[in-house]
Amino acid sequence: MKNFKTFAAYNEYLGLNQPLDNDIDVGYYDPPNMLSKSEAVAVDFYRISIKINLINKNTPTKKPITAVFFNSPEMVVSEGWDVEPTYQGMYLQLSKKFIEENRFLFKTYLDYGQHEALHLTDDEVKEISAVFKLMMKYYESEKRNFNVLLSYINVLISLVEAFYKRQFSTDPKQYNHIVTDFQQSIIDYYNQPVSQLPNVQYFADKLGLTANYLGDIVKHFTQKSALENIHDFVIKKAKELLLENQKMNTTEVAYELGFEYPNYFSKFFKKQVNLTPKEFRLQAMKKK
Repeated sequence: MKNFKTFAAYNEYLGLNQPLDNDIDVGYYDPPNMLSKSEAVAVDFYRISIKINLINKNTPTKKPITAVFFNSPEMVVSEGWDVEPTYQGMYLQLSKKFIEENRFLFKTYLDYGQHEALHLTDDEVKEISAVFKLMMKYYESEKRNFNVLLSYINVLISLVEAFYKRQFSTDPKQYNHIVTDFQQSIIDYYNQPVSQLPNVQYFADKLGLTANYLGDIVKHFTQKSALENIHDFVIKKAKELLLENQKMNTTEVAYELGFEYPNYFSKFFKKQVNLTPKEFRLQAMKKK
């Protein structure tokens, strides 16, 4: 496997122009003069790549696709690639330093490359192409204006967000099973003795997804974050234990649910239900 630490080394390997800056690189693909077949590769920076009418010989159908692809550090393109040198496209490369300094812009999409590409419509290609044209203008100018570049990167990320939401809604069957599997995993977790509260990362690992990707899918289809879904189930389970196991005190219920400190359970329950566990139990008993 080839591992690339810098834009310059990766661009040389691909046959792209050398970058004008170490933290940001913008450019257009030139497939006839580029490497069309590669072994497994990994890069120690972030890439957003738009490829139009790409034909990958490694796929069974070999149908052309137009999509946004993402690469990030520690992500390995394990199969490499073998493509027809007939596609068009553009790319944006960002250093880890640049991402950390502007983390507020990038939300969660940069790790989506581990799961799926963002397939684009013709109109979406036109929108993204227009943004790239403006980015290139300010990137190649003698007085490179990074504030303007940053603004256009923000526009690009906003478009990606909108287009992913469209993709989620266009083919819900592809994603519904993720939501179902996530919700079932919460049930399964509490069908066994537990020693701690579960978090989103735990379920993401169980499902073989990144936490960001799982969270975005769950939020899109349930209108609640993955953590809110977990909390909802914990409250549901807490109510069941409080009502069906009258001999259990609040401390025992807290430990049963995986809370390390009973006081935290009481505060958590009060925040979610507007009653303490004891008040909830007493109110329910009075109604009976």
